[in-house]
Amino acid sequence: MDINSALITILSVLGIFAAIIFIIRIFGLRTLAKMSSFDFASTIAVGSILASTIINKDQSIIKGALALASIIGFQTLFSFLVRKNDWFKKMFTNKPQLLMKDGEIFYENLKSCNVGVSDLMAKLREANVHKLEEVQAVVFESTGDISVLHSSDIKDIDSILLRDVSDK
Repeated sequence: MDINSALITILSVLGIFAAIIFIIRIFGLRTLAKMSSFDFASTIAVGSILASTIINKDQSIIKGALALASIIGFQTLFSFLVRKNDWFKKMFTNKPQLLMKDGEIFYENLKSCNVGVSDLMAKLREANVHKLEEVQAVVFESTGDISVLHSSDIKDIDSILLRDVSDK
């Protein structure tokens, strides 16, 4: 690699990163939020475009920025449709799954979510659960996170917290 190629690579990195920062500022922090499967695919595509724009001499920064804006714009449109259209949400997003309720472990749901009992126990320990009967609900979220709702002085859970959660 000669000095000119090195400088072009460095300038490409600066240019494409400036473009991605600008695009994220326009489209908002949703672009960087916890990832759904669609967000993950978008992230892979963004990384691929960044790499090819930086390394490939035939790719212009403007072309790379346009591709990035298109992907992130599509991601924003997708997020809007998921929020506004129930059919679209049902077709393209994972529904949160109940892994535990009122101290009872739902082994079939663990299996369907590909979560082991040891992973569940680790999450319960992380949430500072001392007894399984403290657990009111454990939810495998659509992002892949596991949420633990528990209390040592057991209270009823507000129904809105489990409104969109499937127990099957």
